[in-house]
Amino acid sequence: KTTCVYLIAKALEEAGYKVGYTSTAMFNDGKMEWLNDKKMTMVGRFFSQKMLKRMVENGCQYAIIETTSEGVVQFRHKFINYDILVFTSLYPEHIDSHGNFENYKTAKGGLFEHLKTCKTKYVDDDKRVVRADTDIKKLDLSRVKKTIIVNLDDEHSGYFLDFWAERKIGFTRNGSMVKDGSDLEIIRYGDINASQFGTEYRLFSGGLGKQKDEAGRLEVSLQLLGEFNATNSMTAFAVGFSEGIAPEPLIRGLRNVTGIPGRLERIDEGQDFTVIVDYAFEPKAVLKLYGVVNVLPHNNIIHVLGSTGGGRDVARRPKLGDIAGRYADYVIVTNEDPYDDDPEIIMDQVSLGAENSGKKIDKNLFKILDRREAIIKALNLAKKNDIVLVTGKGSEQAICVANGEKIPWDDRAVIRGILSNSEEGAGF
Repeated sequence: KTTCVYLIAKALEEAGYKVGYTSTAMFNDGKMEWLNDKKMTMVGRFFSQKMLKRMVENGCQYAIIETTSEGVVQFRHKFINYDILVFTSLYPEHIDSHGNFENYKTAKGGLFEHLKTCKTKYVDDDKRVVRADTDIKKLDLSRVKKTIIVNLDDEHSGYFLDFWAERKIGFTRNGSMVKDGSDLEIIRYGDINASQFGTEYRLFSGGLGKQKDEAGRLEVSLQLLGEFNATNSMTAFAVGFSEGIAPEPLIRGLRNVTGIPGRLERIDEGQDFTVIVDYAFEPKAVLKLYGVVNVLPHNNIIHVLGSTGGGRDVARRPKLGDIAGRYADYVIVTNEDPYDDDPEIIMDQVSLGAENSGKKIDKNLFKILDRREAIIKALNLAKKNDIVLVTGKGSEQAICVANGEKIPWDDRAVIRGILSNSEEGAGF
């Protein structure tokens, strides 16, 4: 979701609009962009609403709010008048707080149920919202249709399409079965080519502009790695399509994105091996990460990972270890965010999964409690053309430990400091 927020924002900015957003990784109020140091996506105490006020004051025409299931359950979406809701995918996450998958899906659905209660807005030709007390009949204004956008290739897309909306748009890779008589507008894409240099694909329908080839297709090129980023970028095209924005500036905006903080972020200090920092903390996300990494030319893969405490999903711990054990040549299990849990127990549970996949303690599997020392171990093991993965935290700015304490931390800064023998990251 964080990647989608960023891609939609950059595409709209290239189309000439001022955009603000809140996400797990970053905040932007239309004037400044800064890292999210709150350790949560939807911050409480009406933080999102206050950010929206700042965006309006700063002249933003669009606001993008990464909205979480936990945020909905805690009513942090209240009094936000959404206009477009985007569903990307659904897989088991935050089960610890929701109890089971059905509750999790229902919590997500609560946001879509909320759409029908959101106030109608009118905008001028510059996409600026006009105050509700304005006499709209005297002005040439457009009513913003309440819209749902879904990834049709996700098995749960039908659930979200069943909610009320004035307009429904779906995007699908190459094709999707849609019932006759459906009012769903469909954008198709495909011919994805994901390589070590980026990701290319074609749009086949849906608001295509002047850059179509002879077969009526539109070429899209991303600097981002991974087939899943083709899907992520489709959210930007769908939003643009819903707003009547030509695809050409959207393509430029997407092409100019070189990376998202803490999402497949490469750390380059001149070393002869690759270092990648990624937020992936769920098994499915880690599997997707390996799908990208395996495309890159490499010798050995060295993976530094842990798992979260604080009552989070305990069952995923050995699964994470199992995935790392199967796909990495060396696995280093370390501390992540233990909260009030015993970090040694968490590490043992992750390590067990790696051991069950054939890794041997102190041979190709290491348990190092201190996260900095674990990263140092990985970097020391790395040789030319190896890949070092550091996962679980991405661009997060703290490690959460017992009694609500947050220890300042940034995987990326720590790695840069170690690689460059500089003071960067020394304070963590």
